[in-house]
Amino acid sequence: MIIGTRGSKLAFTQSEYVKLCLSKLTKEKIELNVIKTKGDKITNSQLYNMDSKGLFTKELDKALLEEEVDLAVHSLKDVPVELDDDLEIVAIPKRESPNDVFVSNYHWNELKNDATIGTSSLRREAFCRHHNRNINLKPLRGNIDTRIKKVMDNEITGTIMAEAGLKRLGLTKYIKDRFSIKDMVPAAGQGALAIISRKDSIKKETISKLNDFISFQETLAEKSSLKELGIGCQWPIGIFAKAYKNEIELFTVLLNKNGEILKSFCLKGSIKESEDIGREAGKIISEYI
Repeated sequence: MIIGTRGSKLAFTQSEYVKLCLSKLTKEKIELNVIKTKGDKITNSQLYNMDSKGLFTKELDKALLEEEVDLAVHSLKDVPVELDDDLEIVAIPKRESPNDVFVSNYHWNELKNDATIGTSSLRREAFCRHHNRNINLKPLRGNIDTRIKKVMDNEITGTIMAEAGLKRLGLTKYIKDRFSIKDMVPAAGQGALAIISRKDSIKKETISKLNDFISFQETLAEKSSLKELGIGCQWPIGIFAKAYKNEIELFTVLLNKNGEILKSFCLKGSIKESEDIGREAGKIISEYI
């Protein structure tokens, strides 16, 4: 069984985790095949200034379709809402923290007007402006280690990152503050992994055993909102779903680039209606963009 993965430390760590989980389910030999994506090669531009569809996944999709690999492991938030007709998300393992965190030598509430925050996320930029309109924002790309180093070397005052990635890499010591979900609503799928395979793969039955039902339904609601909208990174949108027993809540915030909230709402329903709830949220958002 061959797992396709990007070459970044985080992607490799995530794929190693999936490999370990699969090794408990099958006696097959499991290998990792590192594939470089377009998103890994472009480091000098903000993601939302580019056609970001499949930026971190297209080459892995190709490897799957050409049967060079049996499955691919992605951070779910990088996966386009429209997959190739011959591919599918077979499993979403139990989700890690969806929260954003502040990496800095200072606490968020200690920031002065000349503070510089580095980020490549339009959503995070908008939330920064919403909470503190006087800070400076600077483009910041690169892997997690590179971004942390720029903070520690005082090239920038701080950066905002997904807590999940820092947890998976054992780098939580760099976290200065943890934002609540409502203070900085996550990107759809943040904190979750997506395991993608061919629809006709004989390995699907084994891979599907890694699926966590709750995580799958929560992220289904989130990603269905974006699918209904038909947009990627071009609007600052935070979408987060949480399941409670047999019910699910979907919290959505739409901002403009200046950090003003255009619409904020919460939808509730049966967990079996996750996809429909997501679509409904997408329809509501579409009235404001």
